[in-house]
Amino acid sequence: MAPDDHFETHRRFLTGLAYRMLGSVSDAEDIVQDAWLRWREAEHGGIDNPRAYLARIVTRLCLDQMKSARSRREFYVGGWLPEPLVESLGGNEPIDEELDAPIALMLALERLSPLERAAFLLHDVFELDFAEIARTIDRSESACRQLAKRAREHVRLDTPPRNKVSADEAARFAKAFFEAAHRSDPTALQKLLAQDVALHADGGGKVNAVLNPIFGAENVALFYAGIAMKVGPNAPGASYQPLFINGLPGYVSRESDGVLQSVALDIRDGLIQAVYVIRNPDKLRHVAGPI
Repeated sequence: MAPDDHFETHRRFLTGLAYRMLGSVSDAEDIVQDAWLRWREAEHGGIDNPRAYLARIVTRLCLDQMKSARSRREFYVGGWLPEPLVESLGGNEPIDEELDAPIALMLALERLSPLERAAFLLHDVFELDFAEIARTIDRSESACRQLAKRAREHVRLDTPPRNKVSADEAARFAKAFFEAAHRSDPTALQKLLAQDVALHADGGGKVNAVLNPIFGAENVALFYAGIAMKVGPNAPGASYQPLFINGLPGYVSRESDGVLQSVALDIRDGLIQAVYVIRNPDKLRHVAGPI
């Protein structure tokens, strides 16, 4: 197989790894492009395992980038959410396995150190052995095992079990939430929400968004009703496109104020357990097309 063909075989895997490391679609694509340039310059004759070799390149590039990204994150305005991974509702499965990155998992990964994150992803998600991980992050195998173990404990505590939703069900939830969230009467929306629902929003300080999570069905419903009352019945109507967002039912919408946003809904036992809203325009450049 030609070197370029080898790389294309692993591109989605590498993109999924970089996205989980960085939480950014655009940064992940840049990292993979940089890895491709380095791959083309490599001596391929001595590479026995191209997948592991490429994972090593991508991981090291991500770790370098995370040093500066972490410092920028300290000054981030409001809550942080990963850039949305969007996919049409047309397929039977939300996101293919190599790009399956639930938002709850991404938030749990965010609380890990960069090396814990790398060890966990490479071993537990992408099934590389600890010998290869040791070569990748320049640590001993025993140290890599400890890093993965600590990460695993945090992720297990912070990440609820997956609850996959069919495309038809996802479309129904997206439509019901969109319509209820744009009414000045909170009753319909409150019926869709679990009692301990949490609303998380990311505006990055660039557009209006709640700075801290809102908890509880009544509080979340009243929040949306207040926005609808403020906008008023004569405001231009919002438009939306139902999608899977990081494997969750949701939509991308153009709101009456002209702001583009993505909304992902974590559904459990027929009710919405969490709402993830991204309004930061820097994180939505790649999803502007559907609206």
